[in-house]
Parts: sequence; structure tokens; C-alpha cells
Amino acid sequence: MKKSFKVISLALVLTLILTALIGCSSQEVSEPASDTAENKSTDIVVIGSGGAGLSAAIEANDAGKEVIVVEKMPMVGGNTLRATGGLNAAGTSSQAAIGIEDSVASHYEDTMKGGYEKNDPELVEALTSQAAEAVEWLIELGADLSDVGRMAGASQNRSHRPTGGAPVGAHLVQVLKEAAEEKGIEILTETTALEILTEDGEIKGIIAKDKNNNEFTIEATAVIVATGGFGSNTTMITEYDAALDGFGTTNHPGATGDGISMAVAVGADLVDMVEIQTHPTVVPDNGYMITEAVRGNGAILINRDGQRFVNELGTRDVVSEATLEQEEQTAFLFFDEGIRESLSAIEGYIRQGFTTEADSIEELAEALGIDAENLTATVEAYNGYVAAGDDQDFGRDDMPRSLENSKFYAIEVGPAVHHTMGGLRINALGQVLDNEGTPISGLYAAGEVTGGVHGGNRLGGNALADLIVFGRLAGKSAGSDL
Repeated sequence: MKKSFKVISLALVLTLILTALIGCSSQEVSEPASDTAENKSTDIVVIGSGGAGLSAAIEANDAGKEVIVVEKMPMVGGNTLRATGGLNAAGTSSQAAIGIEDSVASHYEDTMKGGYEKNDPELVEALTSQAAEAVEWLIELGADLSDVGRMAGASQNRSHRPTGGAPVGAHLVQVLKEAAEEKGIEILTETTALEILTEDGEIKGIIAKDKNNNEFTIEATAVIVATGGFGSNTTMITEYDAALDGFGTTNHPGATGDGISMAVAVGADLVDMVEIQTHPTVVPDNGYMITEAVRGNGAILINRDGQRFVNELGTRDVVSEATLEQEEQTAFLFFDEGIRESLSAIEGYIRQGFTTEADSIEELAEALGIDAENLTATVEAYNGYVAAGDDQDFGRDDMPRSLENSKFYAIEVGPAVHHTMGGLRINALGQVLDNEGTPISGLYAAGEVTGGVHGGNRLGGNALADLIVFGRLAGKSAGSDL
């Protein structure tokens, strides 16, 4: 793999924006640990407050357990806040309402194929068989998951998101946060877990520090690790894949692999650590990810010769690799007014100045420095494939609309580190396993901190499914004193 463009992090700006999106300041989420750093005691400690951590906390609380959540960042949400495209699930009420026929078997097959059969089949079975229940659970909590689209690698429309294709992540964080608050779950922000405590092989809680670096202990009989992956830890990234040295990241600054290190220290096994995914459509120089749903709704990728060069709905690794072969190792995401109207997430890209736009293809080509005849020919050929239902160039099998409604838009994009598929080895109950495959009593994990679910490549929309399904499983398991 060639070296991608370097991305300058805008983590602070994004954090402020996302804080506004979920409608609260860090103080409104919870109060950080006090300056006195008093020791605490509870039944279950959840480390991390993204989609997995909040789901786990809610389920453990519903099982009758007292729960404390610790979050090192100033606000809840983690990488879940940045999720845009949707949550994959088959056989949901949302699909039925708009006439989509789908099956768990199809979701399972797509996931295994997308992961190059490196996935743990037991975990994929749990993911796909319980994803629809997770969607219904979220809807019961107040989530809007009525819009259903398609992400790369999926054979059916199964990616659930809010009405109009609005970004899904911040919405789900808001729903889960409010549910946790209503249940009285204590959330300590600006509180960093340092160590998982054990005694005679039993989990005893954690050592944490508050924002003033005062250390304290939270005694507990179970710990759920939901700290996310290590996409923002350049040292860990290059340790497992040196070819990614110099790549930017779409991850928030807290995704540094802390939970992996803490769990390994108490005997946890690791799996698939070398499997690190790049996302192909990231804005150069600022690390802002353009959701896969733009391509899913019909956009194409063109190079500086004004030509398509890949099946836009190929898996992320394939599209990333193809983009790196193009001049300047970037490409342009090309779409029209019809696609803009089909996906409200695009409005945010326009407001932030990511798009180049024009009233005609010729004018857009001139603005991009692309040969207008080539680009016009490319679009005409693609529209012909849409009409015929046959992409003769790249075999794209889902072409929902032609590109013929002025205005026309383009966003320059290229690959950046996006998802770390490797992590803690777990079973289908969310229990963390040791090197011999034996569950570590009282230790659970969920979300991107774990490995095995996605194999060699994660499908778009499967991350949120993973977070919610295994977050709930870990919370239920811990709540039942497994």
C-alpha cells in the first residue's frame, strides 16, 4: 500500500461541533470526579461511554445492578458521535415499512465475505441475528431509524439512520445518554481508567484518575471495557502495519487503545491486531470523513482524468487501494442535485465548504482542472449503465439513480485510518477470553476494543451494529453475574 496524504487533525473543532449536536456540555452529561478523588464502590464499572459503553450500562442497570461509567474525554460519545451512514440490521420494522425484504442469512454472508472469511463465525452469528432486535430496542428508547439505505459490501438496503438520511451517530448518543440519565446511571467524564484490579483471579474494580490527576479506586465485581479502538495511536498503528506510517485518521483523539493495554495486563488475549481499515473518502488535510452513504445513494468516484476507476461500492480496502493508485493519491466524489436531495448529511459538507459546485458538468470540470470532454463522457456512460442496469466497466450492482440533475458537486477525498478490526478476544456473551480461550471471570468487552467480529475488513454500517449488539450482550452478561 502506498503512503496516503497526511491529515491534520481537527479533533478539537470536531469535538466542539459534536458537543453542540448532542445538545449538552460536559457538565450537563455528568460531573467529573471531585478534587478529593474519593474512592467509590459499585456493582459494575463501564470504561468508555460510546455506543457500546452506554448500551452496556443501560442493560446492566436494567438487570438490577448499580453501574458507574468512566469516560476520559470531556463528553460522552467517543467515535460513535462521528458515525454518519447508518446501523446495519436485517428484518426490521423500518425495512418492512418501506417494502425491503432482507434476511439474517444475507447479512451474515455479506459480513463474512466482506471480512474475507477471517471473522469469528460465532461472533458474526451473534451480530447479525441480534441486530434487528438492537434496532427495535433503540427505537423504543426514542431513536429515529426510519430511513434505510445501502452501504458498500451490502447486498440489501439495511443501513438504518434518521429521516432523510441524517447523520446517525450523534443522534444515537443523545438517545442513549438521555436513557442513562433517566435511569440514574452515574457517568464520570474527564476520568481516566488506569488499571483493572484483580485479586486471586477475580475482578475487583479499577484504578482511575480525575481531571486533576488525583487517583482513586472504584471497587466492583465486574468491569466492561468499551474504550474503542486505537485508530488515534500512531505508535500502535505502525507497530502492526508499518505501511500506514504517516496516514491521518478519522478517529477522535481518545481512541488510543488504553482498554486493550489494561485488559492484556490482566491476562486478556488479542486477535486480528494487524487488521486495520482505511476509509476511502476522507477530506485531505482535515480528516473529515464523507459518509459511504453518498456513494450508496448514487455518487461516483472520478480521477484527475475525469474517469471512474473502481466500483464505488467495493469494500473499503479495495476502494482505498484503488484511490492510492491515482494521481496525487486522491480522487473526487462526484454527485448531482438529486443525490444531494436524497441525503441530508450532504448539507453539512456544503456548509463546511468541502464541495466544489457548478451548474453544469463542463463548469465543474473547469473548476476542478479536469478535461470537460472526459468527464462528460464518463457521466454519460455511467447514466447509460444505470438505464441498462449493467455497469459494464466495474460491475457495480447498485446504481439507484442517474447523474443528470443540475447542480453538480465534487468533493476531493482520499484514504485515512478509520477502524481497527483487532482487539480483545471475546465470546458471543461479551466475555473477555484469556490465551487459552477461557473467560476471565468478571471481565467483559464490547465495540471496537474487541476483535474477531469484522475479520479482515469491516463493512460500513456494521460498526454501530457491533457497538449496540455487543454492548447490550456485555451488559446483560455482567448483570447476570456470569
